[in-house]
Order: sequence, then C-alpha cells, then structure tokens
Amino acid sequence: MHAIRKTAGFTLLELLVVVAIAGLMLAVIPPMLPNVIANAQLKAAARELAAGLKGAREHAVISGEESVLRLDMDERIYFIKDAGRKLALPGETDLTLITAGSEQSAEKIGAIRFFPDGSSTGGQIKLHHRQLDYLVDVNWLTGRVRIYP
Repeated sequence: MHAIRKTAGFTLLELLVVVAIAGLMLAVIPPMLPNVIANAQLKAAARELAAGLKGAREHAVISGEESVLRLDMDERIYFIKDAGRKLALPGETDLTLITAGSEQSAEKIGAIRFFPDGSSTGGQIKLHHRQLDYLVDVNWLTGRVRIYP
C-alpha cells in the first residue's frame, strides 16, 4: 500500500480570510493618510520655527547686538535680519503669536526680540491644525526655546 502524502499549502478558507483582512486595511488606512501627513508637516514647521528662534538668540549672544525674529501670520513667513523664510504649513493651519505689546507692529505681524545676554522679550507661537496643537515657547528671562505638543 502506498501512504497518502499531504502537500503543504493553504486552504481556500485561509486565503479568503487573508483577502478579507487586506480589503479591510485598504478601506481603513487611505483616509487616515492626509492627517498623518498634515501632522508631520505641522511638527516640522514647529521645529523649523524653533530653530529660527534659537538661531536669532545665538546671533544676539555671539554678535553682542539685538536680534529679532518677525512673524507674518497671514503670509506664513518669518524674518531674521531681512531674510524671509516661508513656513511649510498644512492648508488649514492657524498661527497665533503672543508677544510683548511693543513687538506687535501690526495686527498679524509681531516679533520676538533677543538681547546680547541671551534673554528675550519672550512669547509663544501656537500652530493649530484640526485637533493638533504645537506651542513654541520662548522664555523671556533665559531666552530658552521649547516646543510643546
């Protein structure tokens, strides 16, 4: 008598389960991608803004002169020493600047000033997109820049 050999493979039921799971993933994941991309862009913008603020502080300390970062919230541009850089923000992102009254040059334009001793006028820049907020905080006494999610 010949022994019956079982061949390795998958049953039809196992293949149907895998196809069903793959179909569910294709239905659920793509709608989530725009939020993931927007959140990554928002985080990158907060980091870029913090880097600009740190650069302005560093310039003030090294040069011994005041350094100013100006932010135009409508145009989404910040300036350090007349060199403008656009912020890459998701479309529906709101910017809010809280700074000293003396640093507000217009309703939607303001600044944070750094002094040669490292201190600053202080302030906060809030980036808001849907349910996500990033707060870039500048301590007035130390000039330290921090990002809070």
